[in-house]
Amino acid sequence: MTDTIDPIILNFIYVIFGGALTIFFMWFGCKVFSYIVNFSIPDELQKGSIAVGIMIMGIFVGIGTALGLVIGLGLN
Repeated sequence: MTDTIDPIILNFIYVIFGGALTIFFMWFGCKVFSYIVNFSIPDELQKGSIAVGIMIMGIFVGIGTALGLVIGLGLN
């Protein structure tokens, strides 16, 4: 099937699908982690808790890096 689709269009499809997957998994990871911890992440962020902000940043960076590597290596 990939022989009939132009590689540039195929790469754009990969980017769109990969971006949607990354956003979904970041949302899902945040929800799962919020379920695990004993405090409300949105309430703590609203109070200005730097530790919770760094924790959420770590989740987003980790999931984004992992999915970026998987999608990037899949293009070879």
